[in-house]
Amino acid sequence: MYPIILEIHSVIRFVVLIAVVLAILSSFAGWFGSREYTKGNKALNLITLISAHTQALFGLILYFLSPYVGTSDMGSAMKNTTLRYWTVEHFFMMLIAVVLITIGYSKSKKALDSVSKHRLVAIFYTLATIIVIVAIQMSGRPLLGMSR
Repeated sequence: MYPIILEIHSVIRFVVLIAVVLAILSSFAGWFGSREYTKGNKALNLITLISAHTQALFGLILYFLSPYVGTSDMGSAMKNTTLRYWTVEHFFMMLIAVVLITIGYSKSKKALDSVSKHRLVAIFYTLATIIVIVAIQMSGRPLLGMSR
């Protein structure tokens, strides 16, 4: 079961990446171009939110299945850089990224004008993406590579 969930998690990361990059580009264009916030913008931001939450769900399942997560002995896990990364650092950084995407989407829904909606999405989605990139770089794995 672990390999199947890991493969799904690996594929969904590309969906999240494509969606968040498109949402960020669209939101910066809307923010600085003073463009109207359209149904298309809302749909793209929602797709980004849903894909990030789906990725988080599969990540949470992996957290309990993975041989790289050492929750039974946290003291030992903290001394081992690989176990520490997968047990604590990756988990919390990705959780923060998903929370930022959620906050950005929610705040944009409540904003009254189009520029504010675009600005909120641009800021929160960009911050989330930066955290994801930092987390991936910390793992020592390639940012876009297919290797696990």
